[in-house]
Amino acid sequence: MGASSFFDPARSSADTTRNLSPAIWNQVDVGALRSGIDGYLIEDDFFDYASTKWQVTQATSGTMALSNNEGGTALLDSGATTSTQGPNVQYGGTNTGASIVAPSSGLLLYEARLKVTTAMSTAPNLFIGLSEYNTAIIASSALATSKSYAGFSSVSADGVILGSSGDGTNATTSVVPYGTATGLTLVADTYIKLGFVIKNRSTMTMYVNGQKSGNTITTYLPMTSKMRISFVCQSRGTLQPILEVDRFRVGVANGAL
Repeated sequence: MGASSFFDPARSSADTTRNLSPAIWNQVDVGALRSGIDGYLIEDDFFDYASTKWQVTQATSGTMALSNNEGGTALLDSGATTSTQGPNVQYGGTNTGASIVAPSSGLLLYEARLKVTTAMSTAPNLFIGLSEYNTAIIASSALATSKSYAGFSSVSADGVILGSSGDGTNATTSVVPYGTATGLTLVADTYIKLGFVIKNRSTMTMYVNGQKSGNTITTYLPMTSKMRISFVCQSRGTLQPILEVDRFRVGVANGAL
């Protein structure tokens, strides 16, 4: 797998712009993956929205729709101020053709740019990443352990983001260091880029705004599970949170590393 020519490898500082992160994507040949060579690439910039491609499951309430913002974004609106209510959305739903599997030899790469547009005084339940087909990725303010997943979560009403993985039986979370902070806390109406790379089904390295986090997850990774691109946004009471997703990209690169 060669380095991508689509990005500037010299960009090393934190970057919250719409540019996807070289630290993640220069690990593979993006052009080859986009052409289906030695892997595949799935990406969406939300210039349009096809409801047939996304399965939206309400925990009592919640919607997914396009915004009218320049460049295209998708809005996941909890639709309620009642705690634990909001949408659980998955690309492809039950369609196994939309599944993503981490290679036994190679890389699974993920990145999304997003923000919570509402105040964070009572922060929402969130999941951003990949999960097996699951209409309740977060239930009773906890990640379900019966299905495999990999990504980022926040379920403590404090806006703190944790790296999260589960193998369908056991699960783990990891603090995501960022800059001088020991942990990452979301700021209202402020874009952030969250990414991870799973290598050879053995390590999951996290990235924030294009910079590698200090922690790596090595346990309870999703292994052979067929996963879907997934987002969850639920109220924790008082506020009606909205998760705005600007874009995402997922790549699978097969090959010895």
